[in-house]
Amino acid sequence: MKKILIIQNKRIGDVLLASLIATNLKKVFPNSVIDYMVYDYTTGVIENNPAIDNIIEINEKQLKKIPVLFKTALKVRRKNYDIIVDPYAKFQSRVISLLSGAKTRIGFKKRDKNPPLPFYTHNIPFLLEKSKPCGKSIEDRVNLITSVFNIESPTYEPKLYLTDKEEQYDKLNQYNKPVVMFGILGSTPQKSMPYDYIVDLIDFVTETYDVYALFNYSPHQKEDALTIYNKCKHKDRIIFDIYEESIRGFALLMNKCKLLIANEGGTVHIAKALNKPTFTIFSPYVLKEHWASFEDGKTHTSIHLLDEKPELFSTNREQRKKIEEDPSFLYKQLTPKIIIPRLDTFLKFHLTAN
Repeated sequence: MKKILIIQNKRIGDVLLASLIATNLKKVFPNSVIDYMVYDYTTGVIENNPAIDNIIEINEKQLKKIPVLFKTALKVRRKNYDIIVDPYAKFQSRVISLLSGAKTRIGFKKRDKNPPLPFYTHNIPFLLEKSKPCGKSIEDRVNLITSVFNIESPTYEPKLYLTDKEEQYDKLNQYNKPVVMFGILGSTPQKSMPYDYIVDLIDFVTETYDVYALFNYSPHQKEDALTIYNKCKHKDRIIFDIYEESIRGFALLMNKCKLLIANEGGTVHIAKALNKPTFTIFSPYVLKEHWASFEDGKTHTSIHLLDEKPELFSTNREQRKKIEEDPSFLYKQLTPKIIIPRLDTFLKFHLTAN
C-alpha cells in the first residue's frame, strides 16, 4: 500500500484545483493512503473528498519560521511516505519534499534552473501552452501526474463534495426568486474592481432581472462591502444579512444560488466545482489563459481587458509610466460600459428579465 503526500501551501483556488492530483493518483493506486497538506483556512474546499484520506492542516505564518519548518519536515519524514507531490514548489514545500526521504518526489521544474535543483526526483516542466478547455493551470497540475504515471483517462474537472446534510442548507429558503451571488471584492486590491464599477453592475442586474443579489467578501472586508451596499440603488433586492465566514459555509450558500458574478479568484473555482454558472471579471494583471476554465460562452464565461483593448498592454514608456503612477490604471479601463453587454448576454441565458 502506497503512502502519498500532496503539499499545496497556497490559496483556496489552488488547493481545490490541486485536489485533482489526489483524484488521479487514486486511479493509479486505488488502495493508497493519500494525505493532503494545506493551510488551515483552505480545508473547506477538500472536506469529504473521497480521494483524500487525511487532511494535514498547517499555519501559513508559523510555517515561515525556520524551526517550525524543520519540525514539520521531520514529522513528514517519520511517516515514511513513498510519494511526495509538490505542485507549488515554494521554499517551505521544497524543503519538506527534500527531507521527506520519499523515493519518488514530484514537482515543477523552474524555468531558470538547468540542471534542476535536487528537491525532486521528477522535475516536470510547465506546459508551453494550454490544449484543453480546463485551462492551463489545471492542465499543468494533471500533467504533473500523467508525466510520471500512466493514466488512461485523467480527470480534469475539480469537484466539491457536500454531505446529504449540507445539501439541506436552508438559509435562502425564504426567498422566492433566484439569488445571484456577487463576489464584490477580490482577494487583493489588484483583483478588485473599483467600487463604483461593481455598484453599476449590481444596479444593472437588480433593475433588469427578477432576482435577489447576495454579496460575498472576506470577513475583514465587511466595511468595504457595506460601503458598496450603501451606494446601490435597489437595497430591497440585496440580501445583506446572510453571510458565511468560513469557506465551507460559502460553498453551502453558493450551492443554493443560481449563479455567480465575481472577480476572478477562489470563489469562481468553488462555484464551478458545484456546477454553478459563472461570469468572471478578470483582473488585467492576471493571465486569463491560466485560470479561465471550462468556458463555453454560456455556462461559464469571462471578460478580460486584454480581449477588449489589447492596445492598453503596450510596453511603451508612456504606458508603463501610467501604470507605475496608478497601479489600478488598467482595471479602471475595464468599465461597466464594456462589461454589461457581455454580462447581459450571459444572464439572458440563465435568468428571466423583469
